[in-house]
Amino acid sequence: MLKVTLIAHTPDPDKTIAVAAKMCYSADGADKIMEGLSDERCDKFIDMLLNLGHESPFEHASFTFAIEGVSRSLLAQITRHRIASFSVKSQRYVCENNFEFILPPAIASNPDAKEVYLKAMGEDVANYNALVDILLKDHTERLMAEGMEESAAKKSAEKMAIEDARFVLPNACETKMMVTMNVRSLWNFFRLRCCSRAQWEIRALADEMLKLCKGVSPKLFSTAGPACVKGACPEGKMTCGKALEMRRKYKEEM
Repeated sequence: MLKVTLIAHTPDPDKTIAVAAKMCYSADGADKIMEGLSDERCDKFIDMLLNLGHESPFEHASFTFAIEGVSRSLLAQITRHRIASFSVKSQRYVCENNFEFILPPAIASNPDAKEVYLKAMGEDVANYNALVDILLKDHTERLMAEGMEESAAKKSAEKMAIEDARFVLPNACETKMMVTMNVRSLWNFFRLRCCSRAQWEIRALADEMLKLCKGVSPKLFSTAGPACVKGACPEGKMTCGKALEMRRKYKEEM
């Protein structure tokens, strides 16, 4: 099951961004700028930056999320957002002998599809475990023949075995990761992944991340969400046609 935790963020991100922007237009140093920056003035300055489209100062505030219960399929999508930092559970070092897997809702709601899917997952687990056993035995015997002590040989062999056995693991295999993005990158992430045309799993993740961000700074994320929250839908003939519904969701409900 999807679990998203906001474990860290820039302290007082609104003020950090306001100071960064003011330094572009002031001869004063950071200390003096901070002295005269009340919450009210900070809010007004953030509004001005948003209206001007001056987005580079927003890169000075970042948010770090711990993400669990997502698939390797989602990993392939989220790492396309290159202005971000990722740390992901390694399948080279972590044995997946009884891996958890993600069950898509459309498959879960169809008994026939679910039966096929669960059978495939069971076969993947069995194949992975069989490969680990075969390769572990083979590598251990070879390393011991080369003069390595049995305990050390088994330890080295296990890493080599799971490194190759992972090739049979499915996209459904559950993974965990840490993700850090700055505010500007988060806006882009939400614009693309909160869209109704985004894949269901990463859309659910984006919604949870946005809720957490809004909890820290409603001002910075007041217009965050799919592109249609701020203007016209950019999807052309591929549009979902639900711009008004999406605006209500992201401006009023979240």
